[in-house]
Amino acid sequence: MPVSDKKRSDLTKARRDATINLRLSVNVRDLIDSAAAMSGTTRTDFVVESARQRAIDVMLDQRLLVLEAEDWEAFDRALEEPPPPNARLKRLMARKPPWPE
Repeated sequence: MPVSDKKRSDLTKARRDATINLRLSVNVRDLIDSAAAMSGTTRTDFVVESARQRAIDVMLDQRLLVLEAEDWEAFDRALEEPPPPNARLKRLMARKPPWPE
């Protein structure tokens, strides 16, 4: 599905003040070019948008927690009612951290 003229205009208007250089095989470049053409975008716009979307997905995977209701309740209970500190936790908390304070 081709990208609309408005979206293409938005992509090209974005300020571009950083560079990423890539070395890749001709086969991969040709695959990207074919997909970009099918999408109605340039190679650069296709790669940037694909990488941007993948970056968002990776970040969400690290920050978004999706649980079934029963699992959420157990997780919430563990946060709200943690077990009392044991000797091992007390020793850990008494140690000087390895980073500067």
